[in-house]
Amino acid sequence: MKSARIAIIGFGVIGRGFAQALQQKKKYLKELGVELNIIAVCEVDGSLVNEKGIDLEKALKGELKKQSDWDSIKAPVVIEKHKPDIVLELTPGNVKDGEPGLGHIKKALSNGISVVTSNKAPLALNYSELMSLAEDNNVKLKFEATVGGAIPIINLYQNTLKINEIRSIYGILNGTSNFVLSKMDEEAIGLDDAVKEAQELGLAESDPGYDIDGIDTAVKVAILANSLMNRKVSFRDIKVKGIRDVTPEAIELARKHGYSIKLIGDVGNLEVSPRLVPKGDPLDVSGSLNAVMLDTDIAKDITIVGRGAGAIETASSLLSDVLEIVG
Repeated sequence: MKSARIAIIGFGVIGRGFAQALQQKKKYLKELGVELNIIAVCEVDGSLVNEKGIDLEKALKGELKKQSDWDSIKAPVVIEKHKPDIVLELTPGNVKDGEPGLGHIKKALSNGISVVTSNKAPLALNYSELMSLAEDNNVKLKFEATVGGAIPIINLYQNTLKINEIRSIYGILNGTSNFVLSKMDEEAIGLDDAVKEAQELGLAESDPGYDIDGIDTAVKVAILANSLMNRKVSFRDIKVKGIRDVTPEAIELARKHGYSIKLIGDVGNLEVSPRLVPKGDPLDVSGSLNAVMLDTDIAKDITIVGRGAGAIETASSLLSDVLEIVG
């Protein structure tokens, strides 16, 4: 039986989704011969630590801070003192300085602890530094969940396509902006009305700027450029234009000529912008789907379509990365 002691840092939507996936896959993990023991759950105001394992059912019922092991100690102390085998860094991203996630990841790697993360900002800002830190300490830093939610872009390349040189990566990397543009196209409504519907469905935050201004897509472009195209770039190197200026008239004109307007992340050119996509093209997907096209020298064009967001969907990538570390 292979086992790993895990600390979850950040028990919001994604952290809870991972806990739900663990509960759902108990039988599968047992059959696989893997035991994943959650020894700590850390939030901004304290942590729950139990070396025998935390009761995830109680945690998912909102009883995290009611358990007797709840303490005011913060995540860095938990990492240093309890030294889990794997840290799941699932805090919200901050593209200004990458904190607090950047500090958590550095602390874990420096202590010889592997990290799995859904936090885009640290990798978009400090990719080379973090990968070098992982290598120097002979541990792994896995980050499939930072780019496509449940879509296995990074692991697909590293596990299956690594003999290929990737010449370009191009596509829809943000489900919220795609939902908004799809609504504008299908229902002939304005951007504000489409954003409001996305918010009502939980697809957009109260401040939707991170998605519709192209920031989220740009962060993912930086990660893909570094991890799959061997570039040495930061989020700050990406040229970004969002969809705020896309009007119903522009959508209608594109439709008349057989096109959709999509917010495209162009990894080869380090650019994010609204672009025309032919109707029926592999990238002409609607709703909150993501679609990414990889142009490679041997396998040629490969298009991946799937759910790019969602708690349980993202947990698919997180759990896959954890299992790869466990071996």
